[in-house]
Amino acid sequence: MPATGDGSARVRPADRPKRPARRPAVPPQAAQTHVAVFRSRSGLGRPGAAWARFQRGLARPLTPYYLILGSAAMILGLGLVMVFSASQIEARNDGLPFAYFFEKQLTSVVIGGGLMYAAVRMPVRLHRALAYPLLLVVIGLLVLVAVPGVGTSVNGNRNWIRLGGPVQIQPSEFAKLALVLWGADLLARKQQLRMLDQWKHLLVPLVPMAVLLLTLVLAGGDMGTAMIICALLFGLLWISGAPMRLFGAAAAVAMGFSAALIVLVPHRLGRLDCIGATHMPADGSCWQAVHGVYALAGGGTFGTGLGASIEKWGQLPEPHTDFIFAVTGEELGLAGTLSVLALFAALGYAGIRVAERTKDPFTRYAAGAATTWIMAQAVINIGAVLGLLPIAGVPLPMFSYGGSALLPAMFAVGMLLCFARSEPAARAALAARNNRARGRLLGLPQRTIARLGKARQRRER
Repeated sequence: MPATGDGSARVRPADRPKRPARRPAVPPQAAQTHVAVFRSRSGLGRPGAAWARFQRGLARPLTPYYLILGSAAMILGLGLVMVFSASQIEARNDGLPFAYFFEKQLTSVVIGGGLMYAAVRMPVRLHRALAYPLLLVVIGLLVLVAVPGVGTSVNGNRNWIRLGGPVQIQPSEFAKLALVLWGADLLARKQQLRMLDQWKHLLVPLVPMAVLLLTLVLAGGDMGTAMIICALLFGLLWISGAPMRLFGAAAAVAMGFSAALIVLVPHRLGRLDCIGATHMPADGSCWQAVHGVYALAGGGTFGTGLGASIEKWGQLPEPHTDFIFAVTGEELGLAGTLSVLALFAALGYAGIRVAERTKDPFTRYAAGAATTWIMAQAVINIGAVLGLLPIAGVPLPMFSYGGSALLPAMFAVGMLLCFARSEPAARAALAARNNRARGRLLGLPQRTIARLGKARQRRER
């Protein structure tokens, strides 16, 4: 290496370290083109295009199926987490293991999962065939509740049958499913005979049977389930196209009957005074309603964290059943409660889509009634926790603790899934998806996969 005049070494070009080769710069016009293509495909920068893509996604034939499946699975999963968190102190106060209620709820979810899978795989005609046998069994169980020594009372309501040990069932929960199937079958038969244009055939025997179920349920003091059965009846009449004057007359009768039941029972009248209560009265009433509001207010935006609820330490009654939504708001905050509301909204939207798109009368009535049942029960429960409705003692569907309420609700969701995949367009889309999966597994070319799918569709027709 040659030396310079000042004694320092001069670095030759060959001795200098080589710099890595630079990538060719992307021309500005090409970069702008790539950005424009990305925005056009993703819909960014054009709200109208993004909304159009969203609408096209909702219009796909399998969208209701995936919405029902996904929302129900997330409601069940989050419900298990919250039951485990909300029931630990309650179990410990009763001298039980911390995970006692969680293990029972997990067992119910596993059994309900089997019922849901069976409901999905059952053909629609088999759902229809279950209507009358299930109704007769439910009526028999409701009658047994009133028999001394058979029916048991829980929290002042005599609506349980003990099967042995800690196992007991609530027949009034299964009455909802029975009314859904039987009412849908009845209205579908009358529609095929073109008898629904006459109001007598529209009301008889649907209304008398609903009144019979209401009488048996109210005999045990279960006002909350009676409200849901009324909502079911109104839902079936609405879907069948009943005139508005008929709805007005039925609503007037129902309001008068409900007012009489409330006035005759003092504690029900006291629940009306607790609507909107935020402070404890001097007599100590509205304890549950006020502490439910305290739990929601203490959660803030993102909650205190799982397991960090204060109200579940003996302050809030029924923290893992009727008021589990309040514990959810305290531990997961506004974000958690809005997530639960969004899941139920997605489930309700998908159920309405199934009832709207089908051409089968039974499927339309059953899907609409099942959606009415789940959404009405969710509204009554959440409205009571928020202080907007009186406390009715109904659980949050597929979220609160309780196997008797969970099993028929999961069967109803499985029935909705069966109806969603039974639609011709959805059935064709599922067949095409299964053919593509089998073809990729076997390494078949796309043309062969398409040919096999078309042949299978011709055989099904």
